[in-house]
Amino acid sequence: MCKGLAALPHSCLERAKEIKIKLGILLQKPDSATDLVIPYNEKPEKPAKPQRPLPEEALQWRDSLDKLLQNNYGLASFKSFLKSEFSEENLEFWIACEEYKKIKSPAKMAEKAKQIYEEFIQTEAPKEVNIDHFTKDITMKNLVEPSLSSFDVAQKRIHALMEKDSLPRFVRSEFYLELIK
Repeated sequence: MCKGLAALPHSCLERAKEIKIKLGILLQKPDSATDLVIPYNEKPEKPAKPQRPLPEEALQWRDSLDKLLQNNYGLASFKSFLKSEFSEENLEFWIACEEYKKIKSPAKMAEKAKQIYEEFIQTEAPKEVNIDHFTKDITMKNLVEPSLSSFDVAQKRIHALMEKDSLPRFVRSEFYLELIK
């Protein structure tokens, strides 16, 4: 690091002093928890905004809820539309199920399953989805031992409901008509 001390004695000595000062600061016992915070000057990167699709791509959504849900811009537009109608709970449930399927840890899976059940499935849940008693019973039985497929039946029912009901309303909305211009 400090090769040729005779050639660069001044800058090497300054560097050593800087290191000593920084180490001294780090080794001091903090007075409070806020002293433990190390400032990070670099601004975090903002996630990229979903790119507006070409009208041809948006036109495909009329016939395929799956294509709509796979497109970030389409998903965001669909969600905004459903919020404007106060009916976003089905989509939120579907998204929660998709996130649930990505969980690897059994403990986290059980925790997320409980949260999904309490938020969307149980009677009088804050965002209760409209599923029949048979589907609700199957889902409850599946949650005795949570697995990646615990919500599959309910998610498929909600998907079918969105496809039959929400998607046709969306493709007639201003949200969608603006995209296909």
